[in-house]
Amino acid sequence: MLAVASAVLFGLALLFELLGTSIQMITSSLLVTAGLFCLALYFAGVGSRQVTYRRRAHR
Repeated sequence: MLAVASAVLFGLALLFELLGTSIQMITSSLLVTAGLFCLALYFAGVGSRQVTYRRRAHR
């Protein structure tokens, strides 16, 4: 989920840069920074769901 969010942020940053626009405080550099932050969280394993199953030993 975080990887998708970072892709969206990078896409918006690209559009802002190509169009030369910004919305008040939201600039392309802010979106790139937010995208890198999401990627860092993704690579750190935050938000990933690991399901581990225990096998019950029948004796």
